[in-house]
Amino acid sequence: MTKPRRLPVALTIAGSDSGGGAGIQADLKTFAALGVHGTSVVTCLTAQNPAGIFGVQGATARLIRRQIQAIFSELPPAAIKTGMLYSRDIIGAVVNALPRGSGIPLVVDPVMIATSGARLLRPDALRELQDHLLPRASLVTPNLHEAELLLERRIRDEDDLRKAARDIFKKFGCPALVKGGHLRLRRRPEEAVDAFYDGQVERSFSAAYVRGISAHGTGCTYAAAIAGHCARGESLPTAVRKAKTFITQAIRHSQRIGRHWVLGWG
Repeated sequence: MTKPRRLPVALTIAGSDSGGGAGIQADLKTFAALGVHGTSVVTCLTAQNPAGIFGVQGATARLIRRQIQAIFSELPPAAIKTGMLYSRDIIGAVVNALPRGSGIPLVVDPVMIATSGARLLRPDALRELQDHLLPRASLVTPNLHEAELLLERRIRDEDDLRKAARDIFKKFGCPALVKGGHLRLRRRPEEAVDAFYDGQVERSFSAAYVRGISAHGTGCTYAAAIAGHCARGESLPTAVRKAKTFITQAIRHSQRIGRHWVLGWG
């Protein structure tokens, strides 16, 4: 009799996207595509679709703690990813509920503002994120706009991108992957380049820029793929490299749903 295969477990702590393209829904699809069992802690309910966000309702701190405790009691994760946390109270609940010194990789996608312009992190929550969550992170994955908010300066070229990754590490004490997908590079205009720095290793991860597709949930999926590969036992640089390939393929194989694009998971 063949022994059943033991699946690694990954945990996403994020908001629910009623449109199915981002948030918890994107994370769980990504984990499944990577052969990882996905568990979830829902921080917020959102009323949204690819065109915009029309309402947000945050979960209580008590319920968030209960969800985390329920997961760790029976399905302890091998890696954790956070996405939309929304409020100071939610971030505090997550920080206090996650076990300290566990060595579990924690990938933080610092979701702040949606592509539509909707605010996904309250202004009073930014300091909580910076002071209490980022120092616990194994990796933070800001896009250009989020990195600019964290560092309070513009990022204009590839040199700025690399320096941003270094400065985020220095400022918050966590490795950084600064995503440059929307940065048009003079030297490499046909490539989407991300800058990684972990205090010792500095790397650029690049892939051919996929034109003509604007898919919802790319940041969520990228961070979830990193966490998924970490859950499978990969080192952080290897997890980032494999996740870069995964998100590039997901964008390349996007499909139309109505008037919008959806990523091609798996």
